[in-house]
Amino acid sequence: MVGHTQGKRSPVTCHLKCADACFHPVPNTSPNEYFRDVASRALSRRAVLGGAGAGALALVVGAALPPSSAAAEPLATSGKGGGSRAGLAFGAIAPQPATQDAFTVPDGYAWSPVIRWGDPILPGGRALDLADQTEAQQLLQFGYNNDYLDLMPLDDCKGRGFYNGRRQEFSRKRGKGRGKDTGKPRSSSRKALLVANHEYVNPSIMFSPTEDPAVLSEQRRVAMAAQGMAVVELRRKRAGQPWTYQVSSDYNRRIHTGTAFDVSGPAAGSPLLRTVADPSGTTILGTLGNCAGGTTPWGTVLSGEENFNGYFRTAGTSAGDARYGLRDSATSGGWEHEDPRFDARNPGYENEPNRFGWIVELDPYEPDAAPVKHTALGRFKHEGANVCLSADARAVAYMGDDERFDYLYKFVSTQRMLPGGSKKDRAHNKQLLSSGSLYVARFSGTSPAEEIDGTGTLPSDGAFDGTGEWVPLTIDGVSQVPGFADDEVVVLARLAADAVGATKMDRCEDVEPSPTTGRVYVACTNNTNRGKTGQEGATEVNPRLANRDGHVVEIAEDGGDAASTTFRWSLLLVCGDPSRNVSTYFAGFPADRVSPISCPDNVAFDDSGNLWISTDGQPGTIGLADGLFKVPLEGAERGHVQQFLAVPVDAETCGPVIHQDDQMVFVAVQHPGEDGTVAAPTSTFPDYVPAGATAPAGAVAGPRPSVVQVWRA
Repeated sequence: MVGHTQGKRSPVTCHLKCADACFHPVPNTSPNEYFRDVASRALSRRAVLGGAGAGALALVVGAALPPSSAAAEPLATSGKGGGSRAGLAFGAIAPQPATQDAFTVPDGYAWSPVIRWGDPILPGGRALDLADQTEAQQLLQFGYNNDYLDLMPLDDCKGRGFYNGRRQEFSRKRGKGRGKDTGKPRSSSRKALLVANHEYVNPSIMFSPTEDPAVLSEQRRVAMAAQGMAVVELRRKRAGQPWTYQVSSDYNRRIHTGTAFDVSGPAAGSPLLRTVADPSGTTILGTLGNCAGGTTPWGTVLSGEENFNGYFRTAGTSAGDARYGLRDSATSGGWEHEDPRFDARNPGYENEPNRFGWIVELDPYEPDAAPVKHTALGRFKHEGANVCLSADARAVAYMGDDERFDYLYKFVSTQRMLPGGSKKDRAHNKQLLSSGSLYVARFSGTSPAEEIDGTGTLPSDGAFDGTGEWVPLTIDGVSQVPGFADDEVVVLARLAADAVGATKMDRCEDVEPSPTTGRVYVACTNNTNRGKTGQEGATEVNPRLANRDGHVVEIAEDGGDAASTTFRWSLLLVCGDPSRNVSTYFAGFPADRVSPISCPDNVAFDDSGNLWISTDGQPGTIGLADGLFKVPLEGAERGHVQQFLAVPVDAETCGPVIHQDDQMVFVAVQHPGEDGTVAAPTSTFPDYVPAGATAPAGAVAGPRPSVVQVWRA
């Protein structure tokens, strides 16, 4: 990627995290009809209405959708009064330079790491020693490049605390049957479980250079052990105070490339998942590329396997290989030298890449329970999955495929969630993602085609908006795509979505429904290839050519039901620095009053319904450090982007968790100082040991990905 990145974006991230994805051709070469081609055959909304009020009729472009009296109404308020709810109180920080090695928070707040890469979490684990790293030790330590995270409450009776559908704390005494809602806010606990993803590694700032084959082999095995997930118990003295992690706890756990996973759904046992090591196709070793995720209403954590293609060498000759970016070339990590399954050219391992790219479910309260890969949710470069409940209590999971010109998906379970806290009820709920219906989104705009010109200029009706439908790929696990068997449609979900004409998006990353309004927010990070020769041009839902800064889509399911098959949408944000970019839009809020924001990645909500956005890529687009931003969604403050924190040099902000009543915020700081080396680090976050100084016990004079807590001082 050297020479192909722009601004201060590091080619290191591109090489290690996503296997130089932007250097290679776009995997989606499907001839899906461009929006401009569709829209050019339709009348504009204004022409149809003959000057009547725009809210009187919805113009359906493309497939016929059921009429909706609200289909063309702006998605401005939830109808709950429209007043602004402040949420966490802070004064927005000034944008920070991308070169600054500092973690910056608002006045009146303090920060500290909760846990860092290499901190011991299992018996026998030692503090990180950069000069003495082994696979055995890394398996006992917190992993590298933490991404998605959540704090799961533990009650004070040694019982099992977990969330119900309202995401409040739910507790029961072990073996006492049904639980009851304690009524306590989830952040009031004094004990909690931290669950975190470990997405990928950066060997250059983990290890000293070597040409010794034995040392290189051990370094690769350390890297393999450093990925996956972790569960760590936290404790504190009182609400509002910082947490400390417990070095020893029965809940502490590492999930890595050697952990056995069960398989559920249409592809369980499929010939497409069988290998010489697993002829049944029902047990998969390991998880990798774990990016974002989600916490379910029944108290488990979902993790998305994203850039799995970069770990495998394949023949690279099949349509599936091409569509998923799998190639016959050496991998950056070199894992194929340590384990034959990472070279799918080896006889018997041809299907190994098919065993990755799934949504993984982990129960942090059951340390001995095997995690599960749910094939019913489809295989692609999952950023994550976030679950809410439909009107009839079915589980609905929203998912994005983080690739240029790929798609937005939704899964609706066949069974309904049981609200009780008994062991039987919870066991039932943990099966909800094993069977259901998988959909892909098709968007239609309502503006004249000539007004979507790629500049980001708002159309004459004052909004980028429209309608959409969820096109079925499976119904209750049965394929709805001609030519695809039930297992094929989920294993080759990208090809199946191509076949039904899904809408090509600008890298759908995190997708999350609001717990207060039910509206769904899609972070489209960027797509600099939009409009290039041979690539799709601007569409109303992706309105900018060479989209460097990204945007956020707001979706309202018709009837207010997450299981609906039709929806309305509008763009909440068209991101960038408004002082230098006239194509920005902030839901109508004055652009000269917002914090500049670019490359939206992960999203979260506070208890007042405000949206929080973490970014990944601002150094290369607007020259500023990545950070975390609050965006009100209601009333006069709707669209008012305010920066809460900034991360150190080379880092991105991941996995935000907002505990409003506790006045606390948690983020994962990923790949700080990624352009340095062990001998010459560009960052010493979070220990900040000065150059030449002796590091105190447990500290390292170099960068360490960490989970950070911020609290009101």
